[in-house]
Amino acid sequence: MNYTIADISKKLNIPSSTLRYYEDLGLIKDVKRSSSGHRVYEKKHIERLEAIECFKKAKMTMSEIQDFFKYEENCSESIDDMMALLTNRRSKLLEEFSSLYEAYAHILKKLDYYGQVEKSIKESSQLPTWNDYDKKSYEDAAMADILSKINGGVSGDVSK
Repeated sequence: MNYTIADISKKLNIPSSTLRYYEDLGLIKDVKRSSSGHRVYEKKHIERLEAIECFKKAKMTMSEIQDFFKYEENCSESIDDMMALLTNRRSKLLEEFSSLYEAYAHILKKLDYYGQVEKSIKESSQLPTWNDYDKKSYEDAAMADILSKINGGVSGDVSK
């Protein structure tokens, strides 16, 4: 099936100017033209664009994305470079994930504490002390939320 630049832009939520930019960078190749000169995209272009968007979410630079596809074209000669690129990106993502995981657990702790503060205020009861919450671990709740989100939802309820 063939697609116009407007079709691709709408389908993948990528501005037309970005599609042209990717073509200029050589990230999208072999884009044919219609008899009226309009770009004609194919399934292979959609797959490439989905890969580019995934790499961007992984915070790869345009240069790294270009390198990836260059290595992919000549995999047998570039496998060491490919593996180094992907291993490096994995390490950076893991560092970022670890940092975000710790921050998320801390937010859960704050939500739990201030949720109890809110409840105490509404019930006119004694306020909780931070020391009680500061000693509690929220890593298990954080991981449960992360896994729930991956599987299609998020609980966000630390009182379980």
